[in-house]
Amino acid sequence: MMAATPAKIFPSGFKIPCVGLGTWKSKPGEVGEAVKSAIRLGYRHFDCALAYLNEQEVGQAIKECINDGIVKREDLFITTKLWNTYHSKARVSEGCKESLTNLGMDYVDLYIIHWPLPMKEGPEMFPVTADGKRADVVDIDYTETWTAMQDLVDQGLCRSIGLSNFNSKQIQRLLDLGLKHPISCNQIEISPYITNEKLLQFCKSKDIVVVAYSPLGSADRPWAKPSDPTLLEEPEILKMAARCNKSAGQVVLRWGIQRGYVVIPKSVSSARQKQNIELFDFALDDDEMKIIHGMNRNFRVCRWEDSSNPILYAMHSPYYPFHEEF
Repeated sequence: MMAATPAKIFPSGFKIPCVGLGTWKSKPGEVGEAVKSAIRLGYRHFDCALAYLNEQEVGQAIKECINDGIVKREDLFITTKLWNTYHSKARVSEGCKESLTNLGMDYVDLYIIHWPLPMKEGPEMFPVTADGKRADVVDIDYTETWTAMQDLVDQGLCRSIGLSNFNSKQIQRLLDLGLKHPISCNQIEISPYITNEKLLQFCKSKDIVVVAYSPLGSADRPWAKPSDPTLLEEPEILKMAARCNKSAGQVVLRWGIQRGYVVIPKSVSSARQKQNIELFDFALDDDEMKIIHGMNRNFRVCRWEDSSNPILYAMHSPYYPFHEEF
């Protein structure tokens, strides 16, 4: 097994490993084996969400590894997320408890608001309007949601709480409330195609740890178009990979580590998982960092703005986060 992965420290004092395994898009029947493989390789940080519809399999895999004596629960850092249909004060604890039941756990290390986009509450995970043309968003202020999130810490259901996909103005609005528990993190999309520099620096200035999802560009996203750029085929990245005797993916993840945030690449391949965590025995020089930074094209993979797909069409919500510059 590899040496322990370096960690960032939350304002709450808890540590989050700098590399985790993402589980978005990991299919049922695959994700459990992926989690077990990752644990054997030394991963201790797992990123989950109710909306990924695979928490039960993730939890079962973790339980098996604990029962086999490979790892203890206290060695692991587990994140999961409050979905958009659970934003009202009454529903926040329901969402958390549903995830805990799925995972077979008494607590998670980090619980975050998945999106600032509240949607119609009910049994549908992705409710759409009566005409079927767009996501059925509602007006529940995320300040209400955050207040209820803080109660979860007091109840011992999670150790730290945070955000995902919140812009700087939304974060500042929460900070201005005066917090009982700190905003530990903001999980946002970052890759060389969307460097998110201003939001990254804003979060750092507020002592909020940034966690980067889709750090490799999420080429396997279901709505990818043939004309979309392919990050891991960029000639300059391939050149750096050859110099470092590493893969293109390792170069991109190392760029993120050197920028000072946590990365959560998803993979169900044991060989790729091994590569994705072997990021601490090489470094990129300043010129290489600048070259990769220069690839920014503000190309956002997860944006909720595809009007041809009602599930993704939520730009009409007053809480849509991407109208702001950062």
